[in-house]
Amino acid sequence: MADSGNQALLLVGRRRALREETEEHQFGFGAERYFYAFIVALVLFTAGALFSLYEGIERIRHPEQVSLPVVAFAVLFIAIALESFSLRTAVRESNNSRGAASWMSFIRRAKAPELPAVLLEDVAALAGLIFALAGVALATATGDGRWDGAGSIAIGVLLGCVAAVLAVEMKSLLIGESASADAERRIVAAIMGGPEVDRVIHLRTLHVGPDTLLVAAKIAVAGSDSAARIAAGIDAAERRVRAAVPIAKHIFLEPDLYQPARDDDADPAVRAARRSWALSALRSRRGDEPPDARRG
Repeated sequence: MADSGNQALLLVGRRRALREETEEHQFGFGAERYFYAFIVALVLFTAGALFSLYEGIERIRHPEQVSLPVVAFAVLFIAIALESFSLRTAVRESNNSRGAASWMSFIRRAKAPELPAVLLEDVAALAGLIFALAGVALATATGDGRWDGAGSIAIGVLLGCVAAVLAVEMKSLLIGESASADAERRIVAAIMGGPEVDRVIHLRTLHVGPDTLLVAAKIAVAGSDSAARIAAGIDAAERRVRAAVPIAKHIFLEPDLYQPARDDDADPAVRAARRSWALSALRSRRGDEPPDARRG
């Protein structure tokens, strides 16, 4: 029931995130998906981990013989087969988004919360079933019902750890995470892809939802440019950014005159702009950057 409830919560969050922007929520409701994934972590901890720990402690304090072990084994084997199929589906779907990243990196860096949540939940459920099978098998073989309780405690600890990992990741997304390094590289390359912009002075990005990115950058323009030329250059740069990173739906570019003495090396936005431009320049030299994203 907890698993079904968690999937329902994720679906509710995905549906609510599709609502249109309002005057009160002008950047939309994409963060609803992060909020409901965070609720899933809380449900996993309370309904899963705490209940399993309570049951395990009670069974150790008041051990009982496993009644009808054949039925227990049959139910567990069927559940393991079904959960394995569910995990296989989650792994296949995750591989489409994971690319060459490791599983830990994928869970840590993913901006869409549903796949990491389902993946972690399925791994925990399958491992929990194996713990339960081991506990029932040992309790049946030894005649000591405390093994069944030990299996429940192991399940509770496992679910607690998974809930903690999921909660930490969803908390980070709720607070607000920047775009990936690759996305920032493409944004800077797109801004610098025309003659109107001399350089990106600093860059700030924020995922206001899994499929919506806010981009704010200060760009250097020539002091001799007219206001009309600067405005046209900003419009062109915004079009290039949207073409390079389609989820960049909110773009704010501020023109300025570049003064190296004003650079603050401690500012993360300045470091992000420098890093992204360096990566873009490196890929351009290697021939990996599309021609319209290069700047000679």
